Amino acid sequence: MAYPSPSFRESRIDVLHEAIRSIAFAALITQADGEFAVSHLPFEWQAAPEAPQGTLLGHIARYNPQWQGIGDGGVPALVLFQGPHAYVSPSWYPGKRDDPRQVPTWDYLAVHARGTLRVFHEEGRLYDLLKRLVERNESSRPDPWKITDAPEDYLREQMRCIVGLELRIENLEGRYKLSQNRDDADREGARAGLASGNERERAVAEAIAAARGA
Repeated sequence: MAYPSPSFRESRIDVLHEAIRSIAFAALITQADGEFAVSHLPFEWQAAPEAPQGTLLGHIARYNPQWQGIGDGGVPALVLFQGPHAYVSPSWYPGKRDDPRQVPTWDYLAVHARGTLRVFHEEGRLYDLLKRLVERNESSRPDPWKITDAPEDYLREQMRCIVGLELRIENLEGRYKLSQNRDDADREGARAGLASGNERERAVAEAIAAARGA
């Protein structure tokens, strides 16, 4: 693969799994009849013996047409997790004093998961997925909401409005562009500049620091 640059590729499976769990929200991309379909959905990663790189589980609204053409054999799909990203100013590079031939760029983290997408409708499996999603997002709250807080009949009614999704990951690729193509001084300049920015920029600065220490 000519792109991305080898220096921007992240292939450590444990790092990519952790990024998926941290980002948790992704774009699901499929193609049918020459047209692309995209939905933005939360996903849960889980280990699976039949899929060495793991499985992604999610759900989609029943009225969303993206799932309706998926037969028993499934369809190829891409799930794109976009992590923090930020504009990088050339003014942060110490090297610009000696060489003014510098331009802005953008640093970012992304994970691409490709595989075969299938649907499921089993009520018990949907309930387990929703319970996992709720517990992961509520567990750190002082007064967490529990799925059992909703009346059972109401929950069953709402579950009839969704369809489960399963993607067995066949290819997992990270694209971590974190100023690796700069020398140490310029890379530190980018990190320091981003560290004084907003929350998203600070997250990129932390990722640059972590990558340098890896």
